[in-house]
Amino acid sequence: MQDRWITDWAPSERWPHYTRANAGEVLATPATPLGQTYSWDNGMVLGWRDGYVRQGLYSDGEMSDVRPEPGGFFGGYFFINLSNVRMQGVRNPAVTVDQLDMAFFGDHPGVPPYVAHPLDERPDLEPKIMKHMGWVMTATEWPEIEQAKAETIALRTNRPDLSTLSNAELVDRVRMLQPLHISGFEVHAIASSSSGIAPGILSAIGQAIGDPTIPMQLIAGMGGVDSAEPSFVLWELSRAVRGSALLTEAFDAGVEGLLDRLRAGDDPAATSFLADWDDFIVRFGCRAPNEWEISAESWETKPELALALLDRVRFQDDAESPVDRQAAQSKRRADLTHTVRAKVQALRDEELSGQYEAALVAANMMVFRERTKTNLVRVINEARVVFRELGNRMAAAGHLGDPMHVFMLLDTELEAFTHDPSNFTETLAERAEGYAFLETVEPPFFIYDGEVPPIPSWTKRGNSEMEQVTSGEVIQGIAGCPGIVRGRARVVLDAGDPRDFEPGEILVAPLTDPAWTPLFMAAGGVVVDVGGQISHAVIVSRELGLPCVVSATNATRRIPEGAEIEVNGDTGQVTIL
Repeated sequence: MQDRWITDWAPSERWPHYTRANAGEVLATPATPLGQTYSWDNGMVLGWRDGYVRQGLYSDGEMSDVRPEPGGFFGGYFFINLSNVRMQGVRNPAVTVDQLDMAFFGDHPGVPPYVAHPLDERPDLEPKIMKHMGWVMTATEWPEIEQAKAETIALRTNRPDLSTLSNAELVDRVRMLQPLHISGFEVHAIASSSSGIAPGILSAIGQAIGDPTIPMQLIAGMGGVDSAEPSFVLWELSRAVRGSALLTEAFDAGVEGLLDRLRAGDDPAATSFLADWDDFIVRFGCRAPNEWEISAESWETKPELALALLDRVRFQDDAESPVDRQAAQSKRRADLTHTVRAKVQALRDEELSGQYEAALVAANMMVFRERTKTNLVRVINEARVVFRELGNRMAAAGHLGDPMHVFMLLDTELEAFTHDPSNFTETLAERAEGYAFLETVEPPFFIYDGEVPPIPSWTKRGNSEMEQVTSGEVIQGIAGCPGIVRGRARVVLDAGDPRDFEPGEILVAPLTDPAWTPLFMAAGGVVVDVGGQISHAVIVSRELGLPCVVSATNATRRIPEGAEIEVNGDTGQVTIL
């Protein structure tokens, strides 16, 4: 392997620090060349830049037109440009660099200190930033993303029969989808960067009234979180399985081939389940672990991923209904809202009272954030199934050694590939070998001062030893969702293979994107290696009322399988009992 990968970016000189924090949660694996260049370089990163400009954080032309600076790819791995993101804390009067760093890293060691640059301060941008802040603190609805939701749902509903399209028509379809990556990420960037405003203000409120735990409690159980919706539907499906002897027997036999076995019969319970399942896949088949990566399997392309989650949820008792959990969480939030309001009013500080009410409204940005991401994931999946059709077709014709080699293309090569695919056969096979190597190494958590270590020097996965914690020890993470629970730890490294997970156990995971969250319904609590207070999985855990701790560094490697642990979602502590 050479020191650099074929799609590596040049590090920014202006904003030189990068991090895998949050980036590792969004895109755990290296991006394929097509995934990076089609979806990110020529899609979502452009929208990311546009979203920052729209908020007033940057001026037009301050960032590059090509591969703009909010992110970066090194060794195929996605990084967030920490120096660039920190401008939110420098230029927005309502946010500090320290607050941003806490949301990203918690107490993670090695965070590069902020060093001011002469071009950081931009008082000329403050009016536009404050106008945006005013909108964040008053917006209860966002018609733009509601329209995008309808349009992205229609993409799936009105999808043509891909098998009838010519190769050129397949490429035309992904070209039609590509601008939606840009526009979708523009609003996602706005919602994401605005999601930290409410927790920041509520943290100050908590300090003022002497209760630092209130921020996480006041942004729990908000309702309307799109990424939680599949979990609620899977719960209903799990009740159908639990109530049917035939369906239970089918699941007991394993999820591989389960749908085919059910379709082979004519039992009414099977027929009803299959109809509901097909509807579920149309609505939510875009989701899956690593759903930002266009080559990754989705629930549509590999239904066993979702069936495996359903297989675990079916063992959960009816009393653990996520609907009831969510309702209880919403009531706790409503009660606490009134309690905190009374305490704030007792301080007779009108400015503080105004900030409190504004923060309650600004919390809507977390709901908007999940909607914008879900909209984007639908678009990615529509491109995913097109590229898979193209890959399968070219492999059948002998132009590819493996259908997945289509994802070794660069975006700029798509049209040439469809015109003369045999010209790419060997090149794509060689790239696939290089890509396979990238999957065996661990990218650095930080890139300092634009100095990217050569890829061959990166740590090989699984090579480093980690001392396990013992009884009485505490792993300090970040409070994700309030509540305290005790139970047996179950380390799950792959959301597609949770077969040993038992109801009520504490899920200990390396990361959790929304595709993991149906498993939350079978869990007593959740501990995650990485993630911040406003990560997608944390937002969903708050909807389900599940005690959660994130940024519990190396928890999957330090907590022994089967250990009894206590998860304190109020303080962020995980204690080995």
